[in-house]
Amino acid sequence: GMRGWLGGSSGINAEYGAEIQVVDEIFNPQAARRMGIDEPGQVCVMIHCGSRGLGHQVATDALTEMERAMRRDNIVVNDRQLACARINSEEGQTYLKAMAAAANYAWVNRSSMTFLCRQAFAKLFHSTPDDLDMHMIYDVSHNIAKIEQHMVDGRQKTLMMHRKGSTRAFPPNHPLIPVDYQLTGQPVLIGGTMGTCSYVLTGTEKGMHRTFGTTCHGAGRAYSRAKSRRNLDYLTVLENLRAKGISIRVASPKLVMEEAPESYKNVTDVVNTCHGAGISDKCIKLRPIAVIKG
Repeated sequence: GMRGWLGGSSGINAEYGAEIQVVDEIFNPQAARRMGIDEPGQVCVMIHCGSRGLGHQVATDALTEMERAMRRDNIVVNDRQLACARINSEEGQTYLKAMAAAANYAWVNRSSMTFLCRQAFAKLFHSTPDDLDMHMIYDVSHNIAKIEQHMVDGRQKTLMMHRKGSTRAFPPNHPLIPVDYQLTGQPVLIGGTMGTCSYVLTGTEKGMHRTFGTTCHGAGRAYSRAKSRRNLDYLTVLENLRAKGISIRVASPKLVMEEAPESYKNVTDVVNTCHGAGISDKCIKLRPIAVIKG
């Protein structure tokens, strides 16, 4: 049967993306059942979008201000991109408020896309989202700063965790994850690149100690966007997807090259590394049947 799932996650990049996926493999049946995934062949939807240009603008504006604040407060870092400011300074507070506004926009974006996606499925199958069982599994922000409690040198401390290119991956029994996932640990959404597989993992206690409850949020780039555009021909990329039986809708050819599987590391290798290191556990593997990039 059709078992819809909508998983949200803030965008790897500024592009909107949605994939209709099929459950390919289940590694942890118990955890998968908590998410409503019972068997291979179930249909899911993964939505990937954040605050688009707004988040980028917020960061760009903050960088300029923070560089001034660093000179004033004698803060020295080993990489210019690690610009920062004291949390309670005016610059710090201004940034956090702007970031929260961008995050709110991202949540509303994903909620809207989720609603429209449910409507589209309901219309096509002459049914309702409820009858199609299109419930949300998890919605999580990726590039964001959060105030959290962590153990440092054997003592609990309140820290501000900045996750970039990564996602929160809290363990079982953590007070900040929903009741449904208290026994399994938080679902960790790892979106594959256009036409490769995606994974859902679960957070672990080891990850809490080793990485402050964090896992990568995608395969990570092998090539820069510019290099991808130079080296790849978009018709070849589209043909490769068609050969795998994947339907694609894309706003511009440029996006096809930037997001082509060839531009990224192998997501299965990356996921196996996380699993092997014990920072999160493999739960579900999904393969795409339709990709929408806008």
